[in-house]
Amino acid sequence: MWIRASSEFQFEVRSPTPLIFMLRPRSGAQQWVASESYTLTPNVPVVEVTDKYGNLCQRIVAPPGDFGISTVAVVETADEYDQNREAGFIDIPKLPESVLEYLLPSRYCESDRFGKMTLDLVKNIEPGYQQVERVVDWVKENIKFKPLSSTYPVSAVEVNKRREGVCRDLAQISMAMCRSICIPTRLVVGYLHGLEPMDIHAWFEAYIGDRWYVFDPTQDNLKGGRIAIAYGRDAADVAIYNQYGPLLLPKKKYIYFDMIRIDLVQIFAKQNLFLFDHLL
Repeated sequence: MWIRASSEFQFEVRSPTPLIFMLRPRSGAQQWVASESYTLTPNVPVVEVTDKYGNLCQRIVAPPGDFGISTVAVVETADEYDQNREAGFIDIPKLPESVLEYLLPSRYCESDRFGKMTLDLVKNIEPGYQQVERVVDWVKENIKFKPLSSTYPVSAVEVNKRREGVCRDLAQISMAMCRSICIPTRLVVGYLHGLEPMDIHAWFEAYIGDRWYVFDPTQDNLKGGRIAIAYGRDAADVAIYNQYGPLLLPKKKYIYFDMIRIDLVQIFAKQNLFLFDHLL
C-alpha cells in the first residue's frame, strides 16, 4: 500500500538551541520512500548524518523565536508482515556480528532482570518465534496499553511494576524479556496507519530464523501500513528529537497519516504541492 505521512512540530525557542531530529524514513526491505519534503521555518542550515544504526539524523541550531519543522513522505509499505511460527532460535555463535549488541541489557531494557521470569513463562515452548509470541501474549494480558499516558521513557523494570504504559513501554518490556533468553531484539519507531489516537508509534523486531520479524504488543494483528523511521537498542537511540540546553517542548505537534492512490497522487502539505503520475 502507498501511504502519505506528515508531521509538524512548533517550538517557542528562548535561546539558540542545538537539536537533532530523526524524522526522515529510509528505504529498506519493508518500505520504499518515493518522495519527501522537509521544511524548516525559519530556514536554517542543516547537517545530516547517519548514526551507527543507519538512522538519518538532522543536526540544526534553532534560533530564538518561533521555530517549526514539517515533513511529508510518500512511502510504499508492506500490506502485511511475515509471520513464521517455524522460525527457529539462532545459536549465539551463528548470529551476525551486527546483531550481537541487541542481546545486551540497555538503559531501558534491563534484560538481566528478567531471566527467571521469562524462562518460567516459555518453558516447553519451541525456541524462537513461538517464544517471542508467548512473551508478546503475556505483555498484552498483563501490561495495560495506555496511550498518551507518559511523555518520557521508563525502564522495563518500572513498566513491570506499574503494569501499564505507552506503546514504547510495552515494546521495551517485551524486548527485555526476549533478550533475557538470548533472542536479539531492537526497537522501531515510526508511523502506523489507522492508529488511534494518531501519534508516533513504537514496536519491536526480533532476530530469529536468520532475519528480523515484526512484533507489536499493542495491536491485535500485524497489519501493514507501517513506516519505520528509526531503529535502536531502546528509546535512548530512537528519540524523534533530542535537544541540548534548557528544556524545550513542542507547543504544537501534528501527525497525519493516510492511504493514497497508486496511479495518481496529489499531496497538499502547507506550501507545497506534490503530483506523482504512475508511481509504479
